Amino acid sequence: MPNQTSLTDPLSFARKMWGGMGMSLPGMVTPTLDVAEIEKKVADLKAVENWLKMNLSMLQMTIQGLEMQCVTLNAVRAMGQMAGGYGAAAAATEGGQSAAPLPGAGSDTLKQAAMWPWTLLQQMQEQMQQAAAAAATAATQNEDAPKP
Repeated sequence: MPNQTSLTDPLSFARKMWGGMGMSLPGMVTPTLDVAEIEKKVADLKAVENWLKMNLSMLQMTIQGLEMQCVTLNAVRAMGQMAGGYGAAAAATEGGQSAAPLPGAGSDTLKQAAMWPWTLLQQMQEQMQQAAAAAATAATQNEDAPKP
């Protein structure tokens, strides 16, 4: 009967052939037959993969942050230009003589622009009060209406 190890280990022939040379060849030319070494290489490569994924996600977050910063600065610049243009147009229509902006004209516009959330909330509250009053009057009219 042949050697029992060759039946249980199909790579024993290759291991005997390459092991007898006394030198190790690069891993790409001849794959290693040691399972522990393969598992160690897999673990190392997974660690490198995770490190690269982490760096990629940090890079993407940095890019998104810079894009948001650019959009914000462009929006602020556009609001400033609109406020400056509105102040100049208001000065031209009010004064009638010159198109030069007045020193305080733009600041009123900027104050109004800064208060738009508050104004919006006040408008919403007024609309809700009007709707509640209309519902209350409709309810009283329905109660007062004669029933057939």
